[in-house]
Amino acid sequence: MEKKGFSALVPLAAALILEILPYGAVCNFARPAEDGTIGRFRVLYSYFDLVPFGYANFGPFLTAILTCVILVLTVACCLTGKRKILPAAKALLCAAIVLSLCPLLLGADFFSVVGALITASLGAGLFLLSRAGTP
Repeated sequence: MEKKGFSALVPLAAALILEILPYGAVCNFARPAEDGTIGRFRVLYSYFDLVPFGYANFGPFLTAILTCVILVLTVACCLTGKRKILPAAKALLCAAIVLSLCPLLLGADFFSVVGALITASLGAGLFLLSRAGTP
């Protein structure tokens, strides 16, 4: 797994950096206004923050953990040259992509632009990792 495998590390590292930033995971809260109506406000968190996880938005945190595992597997595959690691990395990457889309199950306002970029980066990583597995 020569240069093809190392090229898969770029979008995966970009996804990890975007997950660290405090703009990906979304929680929507309600606050009563003075006139008695309920106003909503949106708070953004890092994918590694446990606050969205505590409010039943499980996708971001699990995606972040899987991204770390995928990066370790991909680096191990690149350094050792063992292609037997690739199927596990691809399967976990598919799971991470699905989990990154899970906030959409709560509604479109629980998904952010950074979340979409993370999903796109993981998809690009899957594409490049799939190409790395072919001779």
